[in-house]
Amino acid sequence: QVQLVESGGGLVQAGGSLRLSCAASGGTFSSYAMGWFRQAPGKEREFVARLSWRGGSKYYADSVKGRFSISRDNAKNTVYLQMNSLKPEDTAAYYCAADAGGGSYYANDYDYWGQGTQVTVSS
Repeated sequence: QVQLVESGGGLVQAGGSLRLSCAASGGTFSSYAMGWFRQAPGKEREFVARLSWRGGSKYYADSVKGRFSISRDNAKNTVYLQMNSLKPEDTAAYYCAADAGGGSYYANDYDYWGQGTQVTVSS
């Protein structure tokens, strides 16, 4: 059983930056592909970014490509999401997730989820 705890969310002005962290415990972190998803009020949860268990393969939603960067530190059991040039439409609850199957764009494929951290971008 893997537990995931996100942190780093908050209120930021448009154009600003935030770095989200997701700390894992209770499992072999390095064996999981990791992903970040987000969900705005009244909308479905959507894929943001994911990376492989070694961190060598990274994938992004078109809406965040060039602005967000996903990374991981297996020694610290942590995955990060660096978010730059934030826009009001990035406002959402952000969730990290772990996938034993190698990574996916689809939320249903992930095995474990964190509780989420809120990101609010003001215009």
